[in-house]
Amino acid sequence: MTVIGFVRHGVTAWNKEGRAQGSSDIPLDDEGIEMAKRIADRLSTEQWDVIYTSDLKRAKNTAEFIAEKLPGVELVEDARLREVGGGMVEGTTEAERIEKWGKDWRQLDMGFEPHESIVSRGMASLAEIRNKHAGKRVLVVSHGSFIKRMLNELVTDTVYEEGLDNTSLTIVELNDDKNLCQLFNCTAHLQK
Repeated sequence: MTVIGFVRHGVTAWNKEGRAQGSSDIPLDDEGIEMAKRIADRLSTEQWDVIYTSDLKRAKNTAEFIAEKLPGVELVEDARLREVGGGMVEGTTEAERIEKWGKDWRQLDMGFEPHESIVSRGMASLAEIRNKHAGKRVLVVSHGSFIKRMLNELVTDTVYEEGLDNTSLTIVELNDDKNLCQLFNCTAHLQK
């Protein structure tokens, strides 16, 4: 059994402003750095064998804080773990989108990365991780929409629609017959 611990990155200024981030490379803000330190402290008390991260700053910086607390654990960057490409809406708020394109903007071709492309790159990365680290415990630091899509591909007996909180931990047990979600969207480390 291989275990994947998905961690969403810490909060950014754009998260707080309600701006679509997508593949824009937005850094953590001060609160996001503090959140990253808290998830790092939490994970330092657990056994993890390797850390994979998106190449975008907000995820990569979160992963670096975690890696500091897990000495000797390799940190691997993989661009396939980056957030869903948001096309023309990146950097905009809902109000700005409505003002610019009208309330039915979702019906327009905004240049979003196709679902099939996201699933293809994400599942290819996870398959490589699983093959390379069979039977190990692997952290994957990534992004909310991306993680949710991977979760829905991996654990098919439940539909995950709820958004993931910043620095939440979601743990999936990969088995030969059926994958299980052991923990979903846990932010207990932020309650301290």
